Amino acid sequence: MADIWPELPVIVQDYYSEDLQLQGVDNVLHALKLEDRIHEINLQLIPSPLLKGFATMKEPFKVLTSLELQTTDENAPALPDSFSGGCAPRLRELSLDGIPSPAIGKLLSSANDLVSIRLWNIPHSGYISPGEMVKSLSALTKLKTFYLGFRSPPSGTDRELDGRRPPPLKRIILLALTAFYFKGNSEYLEDMVSRIGAPHLSNITVTLFNQLIFDTPQLRRFIDRTETHATHRADIVFSGYRAQVILFRQNGETYRKIVELAVSVAASDWQLSSLAYICLKSLPRLPTLERLGIHEGRSSQPVWQEDVEDGQWVELFKPFAMVKTLDISETFVGRVVPALQVLSGKERVETEVLPALQNIFLEGVQPSGPMQDAIGQFADVRRLSGHPVAVHHRDRGRWWHMRAEDY
Repeated sequence: MADIWPELPVIVQDYYSEDLQLQGVDNVLHALKLEDRIHEINLQLIPSPLLKGFATMKEPFKVLTSLELQTTDENAPALPDSFSGGCAPRLRELSLDGIPSPAIGKLLSSANDLVSIRLWNIPHSGYISPGEMVKSLSALTKLKTFYLGFRSPPSGTDRELDGRRPPPLKRIILLALTAFYFKGNSEYLEDMVSRIGAPHLSNITVTLFNQLIFDTPQLRRFIDRTETHATHRADIVFSGYRAQVILFRQNGETYRKIVELAVSVAASDWQLSSLAYICLKSLPRLPTLERLGIHEGRSSQPVWQEDVEDGQWVELFKPFAMVKTLDISETFVGRVVPALQVLSGKERVETEVLPALQNIFLEGVQPSGPMQDAIGQFADVRRLSGHPVAVHHRDRGRWWHMRAEDY
């Protein structure tokens, strides 16, 4: 039917349900032969037969501005370097979700107008080394948003390849980049961000796979080289599958997220210890930070174990020395308050943890019994040390208005 119409711009778009995986595959493949007219391609839940046909497209998509492909097939075929002749000169938006594309660098190097790149749920068969990724980004002077996320921790082969990598390249500067999203292991992240400068970044979101050790000095320097210094509030959030710290900048009466660091782990003791280590090693100094909130996630509730030690909370507080107000949700009052009793030693209160604290807000009913004794002991020691802390109580509604932002 394309022959009976004028040569209008073409958009190829479809969404494949599980019941109709193969419907329309031939039709889409025929449409893709109109490579001189296709401006946008958006195929969600793309079945492997279509993806295999798609990968054979070797003629350049000369006017293509947006390419979005997504699959849940764990054995999806890779997108080769011959796709589109390795050339898409007008491409502005690229999103590959679950699509192996180890040779994507060739396509990126031809698309100098790219504004947004999203390479997400990358399987092992689509592994791209940090050096190759940075080299592919070096010419993208208009890039504003960059997503890079792996489906699972690296295989032994991937680690061996990283171990044989050449010396770091000269750092590239991405002046237009304002949003950076990463999901993977800390070694990959460290290698990549050590090679990138992005002075105008205003949104950094990093999720790390669980590891025994998180050594992230380059991440700290990467954050410190951006416009994320003016942090006024931090939230520590625990859910059923991860723990995260989120930094906000205040703008009038609202808060805007600027940094989010998370670790993918379910066990509560690992959540606490991993997040404490990441905060200590990765966060820069936060001289303007005033509020620290501790609460549960919205999408899934944390399954808290009873073997969490109070000292682990103390370690988590250490990077937040300038905090003046501590907000604790009802879910965590019974877990954080006993940890404050650990801080009741006069030396620690004055010199080590939360030295600037002035207010504590506890959500829910007023604690009683041992909980009341613990918070009272902490307040007494702080008062005697010349650093008094006022303890307040608020209902759940008042707490929820504090986190009305979209994370």
